[in-house]
Amino acid sequence: MFKKIFGIRKSKAVVPEAPATVAVPPAVAIDSFHVGLRDALESGWYLHESSELYRGFVIGAEDVVLDIGCGDGGNSLFCANHGAHVIVADIDAAKVESTMQRLAETPARLVQGIVGDANPLKLEDGIASKVVCMEVLEHVDDTAQFLSELARVGKPGAHYLLSVPDPVQETLQKGLAPPWYFEKPNHIRIIQRDEFEKMVTDAGLVIERHEYFGFYWSVWWLFFWICKVDLSNASHPLLDNWAKTWETLMDTPDGEQVRLALNNFMPKSQVIIARKP
Repeated sequence: MFKKIFGIRKSKAVVPEAPATVAVPPAVAIDSFHVGLRDALESGWYLHESSELYRGFVIGAEDVVLDIGCGDGGNSLFCANHGAHVIVADIDAAKVESTMQRLAETPARLVQGIVGDANPLKLEDGIASKVVCMEVLEHVDDTAQFLSELARVGKPGAHYLLSVPDPVQETLQKGLAPPWYFEKPNHIRIIQRDEFEKMVTDAGLVIERHEYFGFYWSVWWLFFWICKVDLSNASHPLLDNWAKTWETLMDTPDGEQVRLALNNFMPKSQVIIARKP
């Protein structure tokens, strides 16, 4: 076999054989977003069996959920699939419309849509039992006014799932991201950890947990800016190799310990679970 592969002649009178064809298994495609979803699941997001949008934040059919800044509606879809009354709100009318269409065939008790900047929110006092506000506060002009509206529409005992980008990775990105990323209507502020807590408590809410996740995405975004690819087709050797590295880490016996340590060191986002007294 060695002779066949390397074309070694048996004698001077024999013409060398052509090298044998060695079957090379095709490269396994890596999807950065699939790896990111797996990482999110490991961090306690989208736990369908226990109906937890985030660990400890249970969604039931009896809930009225306000998803403020709903975007593409991933969180709203989870809540709708667990039978809740879902109110989707965003400043972008197209986002609200597309999310409502996405939820139309779900078992949600009711789906409502609101277009506006939450100044004020066109909702009655105390309507929501769950309020979801993910990656929004870094965009708004007046965080105190915005959070006061969220507090107003929550009923006594309502729970709040709030997140903002963590300051460490945001500061790193500022040296790599294009200028528009840190200009209105995008990120107009970097929110420190203690500042985030103060925003929430100043709105009259009680913080139950303050947690961190997403080191994977912190690094991924730093690489994304220098790869200069389109987000809709974010394939590049650097991004793909980073995703593969992270996936390999999650597959190792002690990978979870490392993943958690890195999440606390430089998370993509910080999360607060709070309640209205």
